[in-house]
Amino acid sequence: MMLAEKILSFLGKLQPPPLPPGIAVMNPYRDKVAWDLCNTFYRKFYSDAKPRTLVLGINPGRFGGGITGIPFTDPVKLSRYCGIPNSLPQRAELSADFIYQVIEQAGGPEKFYSKVYISAVCPLGFTRHGKNINYYDDKKLLEAVKDFCVQALQQQLAFGLNHDKVYCLGEGKNFEFLVRLNAHHQFFREIIPLPHPRFIMQYKRKEIKKFIGKYLQAIT
Repeated sequence: MMLAEKILSFLGKLQPPPLPPGIAVMNPYRDKVAWDLCNTFYRKFYSDAKPRTLVLGINPGRFGGGITGIPFTDPVKLSRYCGIPNSLPQRAELSADFIYQVIEQAGGPEKFYSKVYISAVCPLGFTRHGKNINYYDDKKLLEAVKDFCVQALQQQLAFGLNHDKVYCLGEGKNFEFLVRLNAHHQFFREIIPLPHPRFIMQYKRKEIKKFIGKYLQAIT
């Protein structure tokens, strides 16, 4: 089975656990427009059986993966870089801005995605009061999604992904949580943390070339 089929099967079956009051899930895979875009994207870049190295973000945000269903890919990048026109609101997202600069420097989406599969420690995103909330920002939410995160990692590694190493985007709480999970479940031999794209774009923009270089040296 081609990797695209495995990915789409996984995404189509994602079911969030019961969440604490006031927290809503973003599941773009239940939206026909986003689902059609995901089908196009994954069949375009993952219709083969080559192994990939996993890159894990935190969880999708409401202007990127939370709307397109494709991690770190907003509607603008989906059209401009991936060649997939779409009718979604054409709003750019900071993290996607950085990731697609890395992808372009790495030779473009076809070359990059032939080696890399991007997901997230928690593959569904969340909002509270209409704003993004990371899975680790609320203790009750963290406890609610822990088993969901473990199961999602197990299912994705079963695609035939590289178990030797994983790149974790976020050197703080996301990295700490993944390290704890890995200590118990032995998903990977090595977890390599990288600064999160949003952190870079918000606080280190003047050094963006340095961080693009760091990503390229690590991931590609």
